[in-house]
Amino acid sequence: MPLGDLPHDSRDEGERPPGPFRSGLELPVVPAQSQFAEVSRPVVKRAESVPPRTVERGVVVFDLDGTILDDLGAISVVAADVMAQAFRTPSEEARIHYLATTGMPFEAQLAQLYPDAPVSLRAATARTFHQRKVTEAYAKAKPFPEVPKLLKRLAQDRWTLAVSTGAETQMAELLLEREGLRYWFEEVLGSSDGTKREHLAEYRRRYPAVPIFLVGDSRFDMEASGGVLGVVPLGRASRLPAWNLTPTDLKRWGAAWADYTLTKLPEVLSRLEATTLSRRTRRRSARPKRKARAR
Repeated sequence: MPLGDLPHDSRDEGERPPGPFRSGLELPVVPAQSQFAEVSRPVVKRAESVPPRTVERGVVVFDLDGTILDDLGAISVVAADVMAQAFRTPSEEARIHYLATTGMPFEAQLAQLYPDAPVSLRAATARTFHQRKVTEAYAKAKPFPEVPKLLKRLAQDRWTLAVSTGAETQMAELLLEREGLRYWFEEVLGSSDGTKREHLAEYRRRYPAVPIFLVGDSRFDMEASGGVLGVVPLGRASRLPAWNLTPTDLKRWGAAWADYTLTKLPEVLSRLEATTLSRRTRRRSARPKRKARAR
């Protein structure tokens, strides 16, 4: 079956919250641990720093492509064709290479896969990819069937939700608006805001002293949380033609839990939250008590 014809369930229109998205809005065309995990396009610094604040329970940070949106198959076909034309790599081989390095910005993927290619060629290839991704993949992208009700359930359970994606920030915002999902997320950080690890560090600064969970679909998503204190990675495994990323694979790269669907995520979060709180309680009780000074 062609990737573009892969089936997915329709959205539950009754679960859509109100939002500013208008039907027919056009999406704009926008121009061992890997050493490339920190590579990103130049960061556009935000005008104002968001002050830290207290949240009721904890924070769940979602990746976008392949985690919220069921679009990785279509995007990989675009990437394969672009790389085949630019670097003469056979299309199926290029597709597997793309999937094996997904989770980092496309520019970083090209730097890893074609380190000897001229920088100008890699830059032009990346521009072509981002343009075609919008018109050929994002134009048809839909969320995974369980996602709309899942986000509503997590919000009802008092979790604070956010997005960290290697996609362009404005594009991610528009896609979430189009699908009626932006309502549930407090913040969206994309490629113009830094790398995924930088996103997680920023979320840790904004939401101190609470559990933070990263839900992603790649090795690099799992590894990105490694250097950020108190961030627990969770994985969505995938089955694509000639590419099967299993829950075992994601757990080997650091995931505390992984499955092919996120249906059980609320229960998993509750269990991991209880474990985290129990560890904190034990650490506090294990601290030696200071003796009162004699007056």
